[in-house]
Amino acid sequence: MLWLAIKYLTTAAIVVAVSEIAKRSDKVGALVAALPTVTILVLIWMYVDNQGNEKLANHAFYTFWYVLPTLPMFLLFPYLLSKYSFWLTLLISCLISIICFALTNLIAKQFGINLL
Repeated sequence: MLWLAIKYLTTAAIVVAVSEIAKRSDKVGALVAALPTVTILVLIWMYVDNQGNEKLANHAFYTFWYVLPTLPMFLLFPYLLSKYSFWLTLLISCLISIICFALTNLIAKQFGINLL
């Protein structure tokens, strides 16, 4: 139970730190947020929990494929935010990501990669 609490607190502290950094500097906050911090933490937690190399490798492999469809959202979000409210922009961005994920899934299937 203590280990689980340590994992939660460490992960939460990193998210809060990124948020606080972003308040002070847009560029540095974006740089830190763009780092694969959560993925690295997950890989560490999985390794420490003896999940095995295959699980670790699969996690990294699928993370790559799940990150790709989110990239267009980051390009469109600033433009949409200048036109719509924050919440509508966020909703549209999520929908764009879902559509891009569906397209990525179709493309990945052509290479024998099943994302769903």
